[in-house]
Order: sequence, then structure tokens, then C-alpha cells
Amino acid sequence: MADVHSRDIRSKNMRAIRQQDTVIEQRVAALLSNAGLSWRAQDKTLPGRPDFVLHSHQAIIFVHGCFWHRHHCYLFKLPETRTGFWAGKINSNVERDKRYIQQLEEKHWKVLIIWECALRGKLHLSDPQLHDRIEEWLLDIPYSAEIDANGIRRYQPD
Repeated sequence: MADVHSRDIRSKNMRAIRQQDTVIEQRVAALLSNAGLSWRAQDKTLPGRPDFVLHSHQAIIFVHGCFWHRHHCYLFKLPETRTGFWAGKINSNVERDKRYIQQLEEKHWKVLIIWECALRGKLHLSDPQLHDRIEEWLLDIPYSAEIDANGIRRYQPD
């Protein structure tokens, strides 16, 4: 199936997608602030420029879009046009994510990935559910983890 937009229009649309301070990041920021947690956003000194750094917990939080980071959920679908390009782009994002998380863990940070499907969409978690999962991870779980629409589990790179 051909793209319904011209190459120039598609390029303009893709450039308009925000890379930081997205709606889902704003929701996580509000949750962290409402929980009384102190954090820094977009720390350029750490691998991957984490979305949130909680120094007092030696913890990092990334907020990942399910499409851009290939989460196996209902929000991810590889485009039917230029599939090779998109598969390559997304695969390189996933490999880069793994590399950054490994580098952070080597520096004794624990990492949490919060997937977009946990924050928006028909199966998203409520604010109290998200708060409880984040608090559980910060206080009780000593390893890197991920939160999606199904809850929290140990981070396992695919």
C-alpha cells in the first residue's frame, strides 16, 4: 500500500514528532512530583540522556514510545510502506537502548522503562496503579524493570 502523503509532507509530519517533554513524559513527571520525589530531566551527562534521574534512589526512568522502541503490544505495528527502512530504524533504536541500559547498570544505576501503552490507550494504567508500580520498583525491587499495560516485570532485552 502506498503512502497517502507525498515524501515532503511525510517528512514534515515526522519532524513534528517531539523527542522530549512529550505528553506521556509530562504524565510521568506529574506522578513523580505528586509522590514527592526529586528528579532531574534529560541528564546529558548520563548514557542515553535519561528522561528522569532520581539521584537519591540511584535510579533512572526512560519513557519509551511503543512504536519507536518496538514494544510487543497493541500500539506497535510496523508500517506497510518502506518496511525495510522502518525495521532498520527501529532495530537500531532497540540496540541503542540495550547499550545505554547496560552502560547505566555498569555504573550501578537501576533502570525503569515505562512503556507508552501503560500511559495511554485503551489498556493504560491509572495514576494510582502507575504510582504503586513506580514506588514498588524504587523501594522493593533491586534490579532494572519495565512497566507496561500488564504491570511491572524484570527488564529482559529481546
